[in-house]
Amino acid sequence: MKSLLKLGLSINNLSGLIPKTIGNLTELKLLYLYANQLSGPIPRELGKLKKLNELLLSDNQLTGPIPSELGNLKNVNYLDLSYNQLSGSILSELGNLKNLNYLALSDNQLSGPIPSSFGNLRNLQFLFLGNNNLIEEIPSSICNLTSLTVLYLSINNMKGKFLHCLGNIGALRFMMMSHNYLSGEFLPSICNLTLLKFLNLGRNNLKGSIPQCFGNMSGHLKGLDMQHNNLSRSEYMFLELRILDLSCNDFSRNLPTSLFQHLKAMRTIDQTSKEPSYLRDLYYYDSVTVSTKGLELELLRILTIFTTIDLSNNKFEGYTPSIMGDRIALCVLNLSHNGLQGPIPQSLGSLSSVESLDLSGNHLVGEIPPQFASLTSLEVLNLSYNHLEGCIPQGNQFHTFENNSYVGNDGLHGFPLSKDCGSDGHDSTSEKNYTGSALDEESNSEFLNDFWKAALMGYGTGLCIGLSIIYILISTGNMKCLERIVEELEHKIMMARRKKQRRQRNYRRRNNRF
Repeated sequence: MKSLLKLGLSINNLSGLIPKTIGNLTELKLLYLYANQLSGPIPRELGKLKKLNELLLSDNQLTGPIPSELGNLKNVNYLDLSYNQLSGSILSELGNLKNLNYLALSDNQLSGPIPSSFGNLRNLQFLFLGNNNLIEEIPSSICNLTSLTVLYLSINNMKGKFLHCLGNIGALRFMMMSHNYLSGEFLPSICNLTLLKFLNLGRNNLKGSIPQCFGNMSGHLKGLDMQHNNLSRSEYMFLELRILDLSCNDFSRNLPTSLFQHLKAMRTIDQTSKEPSYLRDLYYYDSVTVSTKGLELELLRILTIFTTIDLSNNKFEGYTPSIMGDRIALCVLNLSHNGLQGPIPQSLGSLSSVESLDLSGNHLVGEIPPQFASLTSLEVLNLSYNHLEGCIPQGNQFHTFENNSYVGNDGLHGFPLSKDCGSDGHDSTSEKNYTGSALDEESNSEFLNDFWKAALMGYGTGLCIGLSIIYILISTGNMKCLERIVEELEHKIMMARRKKQRRQRNYRRRNNRF
């Protein structure tokens, strides 16, 4: 056994402590124990494995501090201790592991600052420290990591100014620093990152404007999440964006038509592939967090067809640009809680892929465009608290929406509201034409379709989409977290589906009485 080179016992429901005798396997190069139920501390004896190249202990129940002896593993290039219950500070000794290519300490209970010694890890490409209790400022030595491709520091207690020198990390493609206390201006140096695909600085205290130089990044930036900051201006040059979240800021004035003119990536739907494709690169998966009714669901991998615009909770005014209807690839559109005026553009009825549409909390007037009845992908509709009037469109998915989709519009009538359209509209006629065969047409394939729709945008109102990156390497096969999320989602979707079927049965009974 002492000559053993590889030991892989991952995904086996192993429990108990990691035996200290593993330290006797001095020839070991690969040690995979991830996705089990191992508990207790990480044995200090692992520091004896001087020839170790890869150490994967993620997704267990390990506790206690990271042993300083791991700093002796000078040959290790892949170290993953994420998804455990490790505590204490991040040891500066880890900065001695100069061959490290991948370091994941995220989703633990680590505290204290990021060691400045991390600036010595010049070969590091993936750094995941998110979802801990890290404090103080981001050390400027991080900017020495010029090979870094993914930087994940979200969900900590980091403070201080946004580092100007981060613009020197030319290889960076994914930067996630959301849910911290970063402050100051959004610096133009970020525009030097010519390979950047996803930027998530949401839920910080940044202020000022999105720099005009963002136009230079428009050909490669796919996702921008700046929600819950204090930003007030932008030049809106986002040609290739598929996910844009500027919600809960201080943007004001008229909703700019130029924003939607430049979102050319949302104008086309790729019909060339029958199988879903994903926005992924190198060895990591992307993820998106969906918030609905106070529940946050983290969904691994972002479908390339998934596109979203969230400009809610700002101070935008004026009319809703009709050009928005040209963004036919759009899946989620949230313009709620602004000061938008005028009618709902009929062109929004061309958003054939839209699954969630929220225009609530504005000053919109007129009727709901009848073209909305053709939006058969629509699962969530919220038009509440406007000044809309007339008959609610009927047919297709409109028979699944409840009163809360329309509350606060005293001039609306028709199903599901108590006010009937009567002779002024076509409500009762369209209800009778809504046949039982359409209601009963449910199959397993439809359920799977509903499942992925729900996985992308959730059931409910008030969506607030944000970006974050999850760091599961294909080579590790770590699927336990994904399976757990899917199981939870499946349960919620089954409950929502049963609720929908009950509404449809009640609707048929109502028709039979006529």
